[in-house]
Parts: sequence; C-alpha cells; structure tokens
Amino acid sequence: MNTANSNNYPQLTSATFTSQPSTGDSDDEDYANNTDATVVPQDSTIRVSRPVVPIDFVLPRPILSQKELNDLAFRPAALNTRVTCRICRFRDGLDKLYPQYKLYIEHLATGEIHHVMTAKKQRKSQTSYYTIVGTLHLVDPNQPGAFLTEEIVLGKVRSNFLGTSFVLYSHGIHPDKKKDQTGKMGELPIREELGAVLYDPNILGFKGPRKMTILMHTLTRDGKRPEFRPESESDTLLAKYRDGHAKDLLVLHNKSPQWNEETQSFVLNFSGRVTQASVKNFQVVHDNDLDYIVMQFGRVERDYFTLDYKYPICLLQAFAIALTSFDAKLACE
Repeated sequence: MNTANSNNYPQLTSATFTSQPSTGDSDDEDYANNTDATVVPQDSTIRVSRPVVPIDFVLPRPILSQKELNDLAFRPAALNTRVTCRICRFRDGLDKLYPQYKLYIEHLATGEIHHVMTAKKQRKSQTSYYTIVGTLHLVDPNQPGAFLTEEIVLGKVRSNFLGTSFVLYSHGIHPDKKKDQTGKMGELPIREELGAVLYDPNILGFKGPRKMTILMHTLTRDGKRPEFRPESESDTLLAKYRDGHAKDLLVLHNKSPQWNEETQSFVLNFSGRVTQASVKNFQVVHDNDLDYIVMQFGRVERDYFTLDYKYPICLLQAFAIALTSFDAKLACE
C-alpha cells in the first residue's frame, strides 16, 4: 500500500487499462492491446487550475456515536479537503459469490486506519443489491478500556438486471410500502435517493474502458445536501435525466483515460494511489473542470483498493459509487 505525506502528493505514476474482452467474470478485468483511443475533450471545456494541494482529512479515533457516524457518512467533504480511504474485499468460502467490502479511512502519513463501513452483497436477489452498514465502537461496561462494535444500517445500492444502472438510497422504506396494513405510517421514513450511476451500454462489443455517468442533486448555497425522497418513479434522478430534466442535477462522468502507444494501454494519473491495471479503475470529474478530481478509485492488490473523494460528495455516496464498479456488466463489456 502506498503511503505519502499528508501535505504532498507521492511521485506521479500511472495506472493502466489493458484491453481484452471481458469473460463476464467481474475479476477478469485486465484489458490488453486495445487500439481504440478515447475522445479528446472539446475546445470549449473549461479548465480551472488549482495550485493549492488539498488537506487530507484525518479521523482521530473510531466512531463512538450514531451522530458522529451520520455526520461522517452523509455530510459532504469540506472544501479543499481530500478524504483518503481503503476498501478490502472478503470473498473466501461461502462468500465468494456474495463478498463483503470493508471501508477504512486511512491517514497516509502514519498508515493508521479506522474501519467505518461495511457493504454486504445480498443473497436471493435477482439483481446486484448491497446493504451498507456503519460501525460504532461502544465502551464495554464489563471491561474497562475495551470496546464493543455495533452495526447501523446506513443505505443500500441496487442495480437493474443488466448491471448498467444503479441507484443509491439511504436506509428507509420504499414509497409503495410507506403504510402498513392498518394504514399507519411505518417507523422508518421514506428512503432518501442519494444518487444514481449509469454505465454506457456496449452492445456492439467495442473494446475500451467503461463510461460512467453519475447523477446527484446539487447542494444548497450553504454547502448542504438537500433531502430528496421521491414517492413516484417520475420524480427519481434517472427519470429526470432520461426525460431531459437535468437542469438542477449534478451530472458527473468518469475521466477519459488516454491511449499510451508505448505501453499499448489506456492510462490515468492516480498520483501513486492506484498501482495495478483494472477495468474498475476510474476518476470522476465534471465536464466543466477536468482537472478537479471529485473522486478516484482503483486497485492496489487483488482484493485491496483505494478510494479518495472531495467536495461535493459524501462518504456514503463515494462508497456506493465504488461498489457499482465491482460487478460484471453484461451489456457493457
């Protein structure tokens, strides 16, 4: 695992995208010998230089209360701050088809990590379906100085059948089930829609990196994320985007990697945070500012990945977006 001083980026390196048709297995993601170069950004693209290196967020201790957990999970990253994380995949034995993913916030200068979230792929689901829980560390009343862990459900990620679209929700009830049989409201609120991720279909089988579109609601003027709990399909992020009503939405894309003739592969500069080639590797940007990396995710070992994000997204959104990259995309590869 690469480490770096919290005030400086490590030596620049590039992680590559090799190019070989996917076999459908979500782990056969190394491409090889792809000659399709990516589209160069148009001349009208606005580029904003940022000479100030962002400050790395430091979590000084484990999360001790649900309020702390909710603040960390749902509050957008502070301006000019980068949150550095590590994701470990566990898929031994019976969990090979239904792995767990544990997210840790890491301090690059010291190597210290804190486990804050776990995603569990659910069984008996016709589509990919993850439940995300947060981890609390509670003082053990029977053992002074010891801690007990407690899991709190925070949200979920669900895909369509082809794995080309994913929706991110907070913990809550489906709007169609908001009333029980007696007509009374349930204990949980209607789920909040936190975002959606679309993968461009690749029906003709052209080789190359995945293309992602990420949909969110814009933040308020004071930098807060407004609650959005749609009660009908027409009000969802996906419906608004597909109907051309994306004016008030934040639309992000993965940054197009560049073709490297020397290595015969697609490359992106991850500043040393990603070290292995994988179709899962990506960086998220806005079309008006391709130099500001909102989020980046990629592989460092077979089952170890790094995840970094900045304003305007929050930790739960970043983790959920990363989860969408793990599954095989039947119509994309």
